[in-house]
Amino acid sequence: MSVPDAIAAVGAALGRARQPTSDFDLNPETVLAEGRRLRPAGVLVPLMPGERGARVVLTQRSSALKHHPGQIAFPGGKQEEGDADVTAAALREAQEEIGLDPANVEILGYLPTHETVTGFIVTPVVARVLFPYTPVPEEAEVAEVFDVPLDHVLRCSRYRIEARYWRGTMRRYYTVPFGPYYIWGATARMLRSLADVAGRP
Repeated sequence: MSVPDAIAAVGAALGRARQPTSDFDLNPETVLAEGRRLRPAGVLVPLMPGERGARVVLTQRSSALKHHPGQIAFPGGKQEEGDADVTAAALREAQEEIGLDPANVEILGYLPTHETVTGFIVTPVVARVLFPYTPVPEEAEVAEVFDVPLDHVLRCSRYRIEARYWRGTMRRYYTVPFGPYYIWGATARMLRSLADVAGRP
């Protein structure tokens, strides 16, 4: 399958009916508070064509950050007062964090919303990067901008379930490592949603 076809196939698959996801999917014993307030956020899932095939752009967060230091993440963040919606938030954050001009992306669709342990309801906005660009990481927040093969994250067989203690409780989560990059937690769960809709073994 050609690179444009691979990205187009992902876009077409986004219309399939799916359930929202959360950081608690693999931990059914967790009791969530009724009426809890979740803050809206948007992340961009940039799909980039290239000579090496279609790629997914990711970031490694700065180790100096208070929340999730050093973790792998999509560019994105909470919806601010000036953002029209979560899509606008994702595009704004991607421009700030990795220098991706909103005019250089085509929105393909959305993955299911994802609830995080930190109290956000995140909308993953899947987009095609239209023209080659050079990432410009925002030094205060982003240690590195890198990309992984789309084919790698679309294959369900690449995902593992691991566990660690968090706040005194064993928490299970998805991982989808690639080379030196340990992709796990909410990012891996959202990528697993992408793999699920793409239907790859």
